[in-house]
Amino acid sequence: MPRCVMVDMEPIVVDEVRTGTYRQLFREKLISGKEYANSFARGHHTIAKEIVDLVLDSIRKPADNGTGLQGFSVYNACGSGTGSGLSCLTIERLYVDYGKKSNISFTVWCCPLVATAVVERYNSVLCVHSLREHTDVTIMYCNEALFSFCRRHLDIERPKDTKVNRPNVQFNSSLSASLRFDGALNVDLTESQTYLVPYTRLHFILTSYAPVISVEKPCLDSRFRNTNEFELDMRVLR
Repeated sequence: MPRCVMVDMEPIVVDEVRTGTYRQLFREKLISGKEYANSFARGHHTIAKEIVDLVLDSIRKPADNGTGLQGFSVYNACGSGTGSGLSCLTIERLYVDYGKKSNISFTVWCCPLVATAVVERYNSVLCVHSLREHTDVTIMYCNEALFSFCRRHLDIERPKDTKVNRPNVQFNSSLSASLRFDGALNVDLTESQTYLVPYTRLHFILTSYAPVISVEKPCLDSRFRNTNEFELDMRVLR
């Protein structure tokens, strides 16, 4: 059974969840800071120091109470200070405390066309070192490709964030299906990374997904049947 801890240095976003419709689902697993980190330096070296121990304690409790811990999955966007700085600091600490457990990162990369801050490019570059050294697998996405994916394959002319997040969630759910359901071909985290990663440092995985069917066109035709995940327009990274 997966366990989740959600963290954001900016309190406004987390407070919306705390007071929203699904507030009873998360309880103490929602952690927020006091201010927006903005840059990798602030998110990794200054503001993060105040909150990282609380984050690790929240992770450690379910990890120690469980009997079959396989590893950790970190979902982050490397354009922000929290997603780059705090996430990398947390990954580094998990690597030290649980060195033999798998660390898998699902990372949304910065894209110039949809970037909202100048520092996003710098945050992404500075984030790479920790992901390379302290994760076993890094699954890569980018917002530009996700928006394009929704327009091309889901027939959404102007996709909003919620529409973009849904295929992203579907990708992640498919990757972890063998962990959550019984089956003859199921593999654990260690086995899956063995199949995906040829060399230890070459663990940045390109993501694609097929077939994809729009709600407006629910019937399968020959075009969908002949679509495969290796086609360029099925990728969610540019």
